[in-house]
Amino acid sequence: MRTSARGLAAETYDVLVVGAGPVGLATAIQVATRGRRVGVVERWPQPYPLPRAVVFDHEAGRIMASLGVDIASVSEPAVEYEWRNGEGQRLLHYDFSDNYSGWPNVSAFNQPTLEAALEERARSLPGIEMLRGWEAVDVEAGATGVEVTVAESLGDEPLLRDGVRAERTLRAAYVVGCDGARSFIRSCMRTEVTDLGFKYDWLVLDVIPHDRDREWTPRNLQLCDPARPTSAVVGGPGRRRWEFMRLPGESIAELNKIETAWKLLEPWDVHPGNAALERHTVYTFQARWADSWREGRLLLAGDAAHQMPPFAGQGLCSGLRDAINLGWKLDLVLAGKADEALLDTYTTERCQHLQHAIETSVRLGRIICEPDPAAAAERDARMIADQEAGRAPVGDAFVQPFTGGLLDCDATDAPVEPAGQLSRQGRVRFGDRTGLFDETVGIGFTLLTTGDPRDGLDEDNLAWCDEVGLRLLRVTDDPAANGPDDVVDLDRTYLADLARTGLEAMLVRPDFYVFGGAKSTADIPRLVGELRGRLTAVPAPELTS
Repeated sequence: MRTSARGLAAETYDVLVVGAGPVGLATAIQVATRGRRVGVVERWPQPYPLPRAVVFDHEAGRIMASLGVDIASVSEPAVEYEWRNGEGQRLLHYDFSDNYSGWPNVSAFNQPTLEAALEERARSLPGIEMLRGWEAVDVEAGATGVEVTVAESLGDEPLLRDGVRAERTLRAAYVVGCDGARSFIRSCMRTEVTDLGFKYDWLVLDVIPHDRDREWTPRNLQLCDPARPTSAVVGGPGRRRWEFMRLPGESIAELNKIETAWKLLEPWDVHPGNAALERHTVYTFQARWADSWREGRLLLAGDAAHQMPPFAGQGLCSGLRDAINLGWKLDLVLAGKADEALLDTYTTERCQHLQHAIETSVRLGRIICEPDPAAAAERDARMIADQEAGRAPVGDAFVQPFTGGLLDCDATDAPVEPAGQLSRQGRVRFGDRTGLFDETVGIGFTLLTTGDPRDGLDEDNLAWCDEVGLRLLRVTDDPAANGPDDVVDLDRTYLADLARTGLEAMLVRPDFYVFGGAKSTADIPRLVGELRGRLTAVPAPELTS
């Protein structure tokens, strides 16, 4: 334990996470499961008890499952999403039946239930210390670490004992601000914020129907009616959510009255006699992001780094991608197995995804939020014609491959396909275990090849693979295969991907994105060497104790 400049004992961590929402907890778990000591500071003494986000996609499901969360127990498949106009005509239809990452394409959930599962998992890890009821009030970042002063808090106001607010000093090698849209950690950085100027007020209603078996058709509906754009979707098991756009001339105060809520729900046959209104609030949907997510030893994730409208359902998903992208990179840097510059790829990679997700959300929002009847009629005619012609729906691809960062690139520094793409997850048998790849084989760098994964790798490179946890595996559909490196591809998920891309090997990162591929086993040493070179291992700076 170190003595701070204030003369108080400073508790020391490898990583200090500020904010204990889903993204903060996911970040903490990512780092702690790799053997690091993590502190989590949260100004609210108790978790927020009401719903907020209600959907996550297949990739977010895979991320949370990798954290040790029982996804099936906290969510249900969303199945479909349909847009209709004010006359009830179908404008487009999304089929969510695919399971690219081994989990439903889109799932609905109740955020307090999910947060409880994440916090239970975090508290089960010996490397995590939860500090609820403490608010970050000062940050001093230096060359070898960061000091954070925290003060007792009731969440929305200071906690005073005999007129005095208790303070503690915490120290960490790195601090990750997961403290929301009004992030204190972001305010301590010099980063600018890009704002697309997209702002609409919506009344959000979370409802618990008394009849859990009531059929809602379609289960997830976007009503593009200029008279009142409305969303009616699953809000998690046993719950429904409605969202109503504020109209011109309508005050937020009037819209947010409980009487207004029930009046707007009347056409849906929802009333106090058959449902409970769990929450009503007006949100201002925005589209903005921090231009840099790292300044020295301070980093941002989740809403502290970006906010987006909900129309693509990518808000929480984006935050979870932040957590998994950052977690393994922090671990490698702390271990001295990668240069600190690796952390700069966090902003590079995540901003690519994030900006695409926000721009897609805004594009969808501008279509949905159209208040002019004539313009809405033109929109409807165009979308119906697109649907009849079989053209892809707008915003069909919410997530794009990386175009830069820690990837296998050609001489022009452009990623070589399939570098930067999200890898699939399928069912496999590994030894005596059968199931989805992550739970059966494990998480980390993985080389999958149809040949001998060790062929051509010298002792030095094999030792390096072992040092960074790069598993060398042979993928096969031979049910009799049972070697120590053999992964039996039960549904030919991986063999099909290799065949489609003309590859014999694929190197996948711990966040499930492809680093690069090899067209023959003879090219595997080059691929492994490329990863090793790009990580550029150097001694990590010591944290003064």
